[in-house]
Amino acid sequence: MLKLYNTLVGKKQAFNPIKNRLVKIYTCGPTVYWYAHLGNLRTYIFEDILRRALKYNGYKIKQVMNITDVEDKIIKKAVSEKKNIFEITKPYTKIFFEDLKKLNIEKPEILPKATAHIKEMISMIEKLLEKGFAYKGEDGSIYFNVSQFKKYGRLSGLKKKELKIGARIASDEYKKEEAQDFVLWKSKKQNEPFWPSPFGKGRPGWHIECSAMSIKYLGENFDIHAGGVDLIFPHHENEIAQSEASTGKKFANFWLHGEHLLVNNQKMSKSLNNIYTLREIEQNKINPLAFRYLTLTSHYRSKLNFTLESLNASQNALNNLYDFFRNPQIENLKINKTNEAKKLKSYRAEFIAAINDDLNTPQAIAIVWQMIKDHKLSYNAKKTLLLEFDTILGLGLNKIKSIKIPEKIRKMAQEREQFRVNEQFIQADLLRKKIESLGYKIEDCAYGPQITSPRHRS
Repeated sequence: MLKLYNTLVGKKQAFNPIKNRLVKIYTCGPTVYWYAHLGNLRTYIFEDILRRALKYNGYKIKQVMNITDVEDKIIKKAVSEKKNIFEITKPYTKIFFEDLKKLNIEKPEILPKATAHIKEMISMIEKLLEKGFAYKGEDGSIYFNVSQFKKYGRLSGLKKKELKIGARIASDEYKKEEAQDFVLWKSKKQNEPFWPSPFGKGRPGWHIECSAMSIKYLGENFDIHAGGVDLIFPHHENEIAQSEASTGKKFANFWLHGEHLLVNNQKMSKSLNNIYTLREIEQNKINPLAFRYLTLTSHYRSKLNFTLESLNASQNALNNLYDFFRNPQIENLKINKTNEAKKLKSYRAEFIAAINDDLNTPQAIAIVWQMIKDHKLSYNAKKTLLLEFDTILGLGLNKIKSIKIPEKIRKMAQEREQFRVNEQFIQADLLRKKIESLGYKIEDCAYGPQITSPRHRS
């Protein structure tokens, strides 16, 4: 049974979807005013693992990931560069999808843009005004009255006494200490995009965007809402308040949050000027999937300190995994097929138990290497099980092609291995040299000898 840590209740819970075998997920997508940095991408990888794990468990998925294409930072950049917001957002949206592809992140079923859903946002704000949860401020903007929503602060652990009753904040992002009435609709300002509405020209606040789009495509109550820990407050807290106040129903049953990626033990963020993008690691000749591998070595709810050393180590580990897949291994002729079947069943059970324990990818990766090094399993059996595991890990093993080794070289390698088993090392070494003279190489790895061709080596 799959168990997930639900931020809303502060503990792991057994996951059961609302509707039979269909899981409805909303994941907060990018604000497309710049490149997604590696800290952002770590969150999207964790959400991809979640999606793949659910599919492995037999569920069908309906995932919505929004594209925030109108927001304070976008407008600020558009004004400074003397462009309209779409000239800013269009190229960065394209780059974002290219990054997802490089990281082998599966595309969500629905990718709505905020600017295409203004009508739904206005409709929701009208409901909140009618119900007394919202009001018009002196500046002409519409605000949500947090004092009217009794459960406000439940997700983030905010206490009622910490709220600044009657105070208002127009910024999209702010700290817990500034918790107060937040903006739903921002009245028109000079040099900013605007839309007509019953309460005056303006544009939506950031928080209302996700509520309106998630409810449109997933319904008023859905299974999972996920994002980074930095979104717990105020974004997700405000989403819950305005959504539940509007519909009178529980918004999302599970709230999952991925931890920060750190650089020198500080959160990776543009404001701290300590960010890395996928472009930069590619310039260092690093496979983007090495970054995916690195994120899998740490639990999604644990902080991960990013260094170029750890990234290079992940590149080496990934190369070793690819080499195992690419280069045929000399089979152990003494493998007992009955015992092998039992071992394969045991490894599969251990792997899925790790994944089903709140997506414990570090444990899953450890099981992968344990299985690869097991001399009581055949090479082909290992490869078959690895391909199954990789439907969750997403390291692209299905794209690695094995090199073709001539039968003559295989037989010589098998003979050499028999000499080694019999401790006839002189004969084994002679055969190794003969194999090398024919353009191939024998490498004695932790998981057994493998044949490599120089032109295919990593």
